[in-house]
Amino acid sequence: MKNRVAVFIDAGYLTKVLEEYHKPKIDYYKLVNWSCEKEELLRAYYYDCPPYQSPNPTPEEREKMSKKQSFFAALESNPRFTLRQGRLELRGYDDKGKPIFAQKKTDLQLGIDVARIVTKKQAEVVVIISGDSDFVPLVQFAQQEGAIVRLVHGPKKSFHRELWRLVDERKEITEELLCKIKLEKPSSTKKMVSLIFPDPFIKRQGVFC
Repeated sequence: MKNRVAVFIDAGYLTKVLEEYHKPKIDYYKLVNWSCEKEELLRAYYYDCPPYQSPNPTPEEREKMSKKQSFFAALESNPRFTLRQGRLELRGYDDKGKPIFAQKKTDLQLGIDVARIVTKKQAEVVVIISGDSDFVPLVQFAQQEGAIVRLVHGPKKSFHRELWRLVDERKEITEELLCKIKLEKPSSTKKMVSLIFPDPFIKRQGVFC
């Protein structure tokens, strides 16, 4: 009997990993299937924040929100995908006048979902796509509840070493993998439910395969 796998995707972390590889367009469903290693997918959870909106949104802010909502809708159209939304908080501006944002509630939601699933024994394997050391206590709790914890991470220095050492299994997102899960052009007769790199306002460059 195959193990059931729950996948938890930290969108902020994954976006930074993709930036390391020139922001390729990827199929998120293929990424999840790869992370499951032919085991049974219980559900994939994706944690992200809508774009910041000022009290009186500018046309650019409204356009960003519209495109992000379209991305979220496409994400949820994939089988067994659940979207969890936090919010962006404006913390101030850097010395160049660029706004500084902080994600709120996404890590908390991820922790609650993992704890619920492992406590109820709904999945034998927990896959976390992140590199944040804040998840160390969560990994320890999941292991104490009998779950196998698999970390999916980016290149060296993109993840915390303590988190990497603690987990049971590890898989690295490489350029070779990104070539295999790149977004395919939709045919004229089939609706596309695959997804592209989540920030439509960042110039996209393909990975050379």
